[in-house]
Amino acid sequence: MKFITLNSRGGNYLVVAENVAWLRDYENGQTQVGMVGGAPLLVAGKIDEIAASILAQANAVE
Repeated sequence: MKFITLNSRGGNYLVVAENVAWLRDYENGQTQVGMVGGAPLLVAGKIDEIAASILAQANAVE
């Protein structure tokens, strides 16, 4: 199980990488991150930045 950090304007999230289901552009330069079995998270950053961050963190060697 690999945890990744997602930054939000209201605080940061620590989520399991495998639980990220989808990404959707949102207003004011934010992105919605769909979670398996839960409500979407609203995170700071454009969809391309968030996708790159998720992939980089998920593939990082510890």
